[in-house]
Amino acid sequence: MNGIHYECGDILIEQGKIKEIASHIAVSEMYHPKHIDANVWDISGYTVLPGIIEAHCHIGITEERKGIEGDDCNESTNPVTPYLRGLDAINPLDAAFSKAVKAGITSVMAGPGSSNVVGGQFVFMKTAGSRKIDDLVILQPAAMKAAFGENPKTLYGGKNSMPCSRMGIAAMLREELSHAQEYWQKTKHAHLLGISSSVPYDFRLACWIPVFEKEIPMKCHVHRADDIFTALRIAKEFDLDITLDHCTEGHLIADEIKASGFPAIVGPDFTSRNKIETENMAFKTAGILSKAGVPIAVTTDHPVSLIQSLPLCAGLAAKNGLGMEEGLKAITINAAKICRVEHRVGSLAVGKDADIAIFDGNPMNLFTHCVGTIIDGKIVYRNERTHTAPTRIL
Repeated sequence: MNGIHYECGDILIEQGKIKEIASHIAVSEMYHPKHIDANVWDISGYTVLPGIIEAHCHIGITEERKGIEGDDCNESTNPVTPYLRGLDAINPLDAAFSKAVKAGITSVMAGPGSSNVVGGQFVFMKTAGSRKIDDLVILQPAAMKAAFGENPKTLYGGKNSMPCSRMGIAAMLREELSHAQEYWQKTKHAHLLGISSSVPYDFRLACWIPVFEKEIPMKCHVHRADDIFTALRIAKEFDLDITLDHCTEGHLIADEIKASGFPAIVGPDFTSRNKIETENMAFKTAGILSKAGVPIAVTTDHPVSLIQSLPLCAGLAAKNGLGMEEGLKAITINAAKICRVEHRVGSLAVGKDADIAIFDGNPMNLFTHCVGTIIDGKIVYRNERTHTAPTRIL
């Protein structure tokens, strides 16, 4: 709990936020009879953690069981599409949301896939609470997706169009960033002079402004070490913040990644090596990077690996060198920091969203069950096999 561990304690929630955490809170004295709707959930003996966070996935944008009709992950007709918003394609009624909630996963970073050199904007959102996705949003836009390596190269090379090489990918990204940087500098200068209207609004380029202002990172899909270095090179050229997503060969160049100062979102490792660029995939990557001083989160890249396996993926990383404490951080507070939402989620602290996951053991253990999940102070899942039903204070 925000660096403090209670063997036994209470959490007081009010209006969706954590109001107090202590070894004992006299709730009945405070809330009766003034607030007769207050509830108490006695979960003595269970493990209470911050809601689990998936830092990179495609939940709802690549829907389960719906084939091409439910797959809106890639606009595979143009290799540079920064103005796309994952928000517009994510279906919160996708069955995967329910599975995430039942695994204690309360928030996710989701958005376009990696077919395009620039895929569009990611959104950070809750996994339950409304059928309207706008009500689930914590941060929009949350990142701008860029992809290096096999995916854009294979797709567009197969169409006999650019990019069909890693050189082409890097060149197209630089070209786009050059135009966007020029537009950003013009708008910034005009604003300082009080003549903002002198720069015509460009919908295609305006979406880059939060990236150049470093309000959000460029989210770089990179597997191979050489692609990681290309992403770092371009980030330096344009003075951008980036995250290294997948970072499959990151363990081979851990010191260089540490020197860059950028975080890594590692995974999915719980899948097959179905591409040449993933031949060095290993669960040890997260641990090696973490020990080198690189901030890391662990991802399933759902649906590549199913989102409900996220705690297990963190456990396998922990087993292979990441360690138990860092494994939990990789799916809670570290994931929140990398996604830039730690002021809302990622730890149990006064003032933060009341997103809580309850387990009958360590969630990274295969045999552990999620007992219940709370999002914004509301119970959105309760395991019917348990006897931990909330009881009303009378």
